Amino acid sequence: MAEDTDALLAVTRLLSPHCRVTRLSDGVLIADWKRTRFLGMSTADLREFTDAGSGKRGELVTGLVRAGCVPGRGKRSSDASVGLWLRGVHLLIQGIGFGRALRLLSVIAPEYTRADPAPAEEVARLKRAVQSYGRGSWFVDDDCKTEAVTAFVLLRRQGWKAVLHVGVRERPFALHTWTSAAGLCIPDADPRGHAFAPVLTIDGGGR
Repeated sequence: MAEDTDALLAVTRLLSPHCRVTRLSDGVLIADWKRTRFLGMSTADLREFTDAGSGKRGELVTGLVRAGCVPGRGKRSSDASVGLWLRGVHLLIQGIGFGRALRLLSVIAPEYTRADPAPAEEVARLKRAVQSYGRGSWFVDDDCKTEAVTAFVLLRRQGWKAVLHVGVRERPFALHTWTSAAGLCIPDADPRGHAFAPVLTIDGGGR
């Protein structure tokens, strides 16, 4: 059934890459090979993941977290910590170069693990904090690379899906970097009304 397939994909997305999910005749088997732990889930429980209005969905996720199958969501970044991350990312980019910094994203920005999308209000709050600290700091000085990488890392560390883009404009030639999540871009994808064509997209831990 299509409903069961959608539910299986939702659970697989939630648990990847921490556990392997295998379909069974009456549900799924969740295998955590790293710690040699196994957990069964019935078809009825599996279908709860496709019902956004179900009150049991949160209970199921909590149960998986307690069972060790799902890492707990990272703490929400405070505005002060956003400023610290901006300065740290800026130093990293200045020290080793932008290209090499991107290769480290698989370490500092792990794959997202949430089955639900990032809340738009949380992404908007992060955008305000990033731009406020980025533009108000002579050290960062409104650098799009620093702002985009910082947003990408912080969203991923909270378990949300985020995509990092590097774009180019031909006339006059310019490069621009931004992170997209929940329909928002940090910083804006088209600053001052100039459109940039993406030439590099990172949607999975540095790949």
